[in-house]
Amino acid sequence: MKMPSDPPDVSKIFGDKDKMQEVIKNLERADVHKFVDKVNDNYYYWDEIRYRSPPKDIKNDSLWALIKLLRTLKATQINIGKTKLLDIKFNLSNPILEKLHEFDMNLGGSISTTSIIPEEDRDRYLISSLMEEAIASSQLEGAVTTRKVAKEMLRTSRKPRDRSEQMILNNYLTIKRIIELKNDPLTTERLLEIHALITRNTLDDKKYEGRFRDTNDVHVIDRMTGESVHVPPDHKLVPQLVRDVCDFANKMQKQKFIHPIIKASILHFLIGFVHPFEDGNGRAARAIFYWYLISNEYWLIEYMPISKTIIRAPSQYARAYLHSEKDENDVTYFIKYKIRTIHIALKDLKEYISKKIKEKDKLFKFLQIDGLNDRQRYILNKLSEDSKRTLTINEAKNTFDVVYQTARSDLLHLENLGFIERRMIGNKYIFIRAKDFDQVIKKKMKESKKKRSDFQMRLMP
Repeated sequence: MKMPSDPPDVSKIFGDKDKMQEVIKNLERADVHKFVDKVNDNYYYWDEIRYRSPPKDIKNDSLWALIKLLRTLKATQINIGKTKLLDIKFNLSNPILEKLHEFDMNLGGSISTTSIIPEEDRDRYLISSLMEEAIASSQLEGAVTTRKVAKEMLRTSRKPRDRSEQMILNNYLTIKRIIELKNDPLTTERLLEIHALITRNTLDDKKYEGRFRDTNDVHVIDRMTGESVHVPPDHKLVPQLVRDVCDFANKMQKQKFIHPIIKASILHFLIGFVHPFEDGNGRAARAIFYWYLISNEYWLIEYMPISKTIIRAPSQYARAYLHSEKDENDVTYFIKYKIRTIHIALKDLKEYISKKIKEKDKLFKFLQIDGLNDRQRYILNKLSEDSKRTLTINEAKNTFDVVYQTARSDLLHLENLGFIERRMIGNKYIFIRAKDFDQVIKKKMKESKKKRSDFQMRLMP
């Protein structure tokens, strides 16, 4: 990733009355006004501004000074703790406000959510989403495995074979734990618990699981270039900085309301900035982002694997951090990025649900077979699509989020009806399509149709 340039130092302009008057006078020009409005609406970083066509007869440093002046005047300033290391600022541009309204209409409450996700399918969609998030978040941190293999491991409760798979399992269990903790405040102890869950059996030194770093040797490194892109605060400051972040997460701002999605994004940034751990900082930061939104009743976020969006362009993720840090901890750049990822994830979710609803229409023929529940019909549909598909009790348990006995009963019932057959592989049973699967389907549909017809005849006077 190419490192972003440092913005011009405009402190000398701000300290010179004559130069400041000249800067402000430029705003009277219609072309300058239009250019600056566009820049600030899109909240371009310095690198993005200097390659655009600026208004004529205005120097870059004067233009940047004008942009910075207007941003500073409108910015929300937040002082977190006493060290000033975590002091931040942000602006809510029109595009950001527009997206926040969209998210409020879609991500929280009950009416809009039930309209997006059919109630009867929520548990199955949730499990799939948690798996996708666990996989993508781990891949962002270097986990090397395919999505198919990772999902197979989670669905079958297979033990991880390597560090990458362990990372994915850890992330999956952590996200489920976060949902359980949604009503609890964020504390140092809770953050350490989350980190211990995320990093279990994946660190070079096990003693750092659920423990703050105790050296200053931890830097954020660009994997492509090997260059250090962020030097975190001194490790001795970490405990206090974490307490400050937790206080910020838990308290309501009395004078300045901060929209929950904005605040969740800020928390994500702050944990990444403090970098309190030897490893697993990114995963911990994304976990806290989820926790805060879920705790504020944006529960549709549970169904949106946002890390899948991030992993499509990880350099943009890193750049959002760097732009904010290089521009005096102006976290608007990072907020803008998080807003964009949520928007894409919401769009992806709607498309996914639409696709699944269409697939559900294919289940219609199985609805005509009496004596089956929705889980069993779903299994039959998957087997009809893939004649070589195998299934275990644990996989059914994890797919539908039911207890082992329920999953076992579902499969044994399908076996008794002749749809599937049982095979012993090693020390566990697997279930496969019966050889005459299609004939059994037709036979059961015919029997069910006859039963309904006979029942209707009996009801006739």
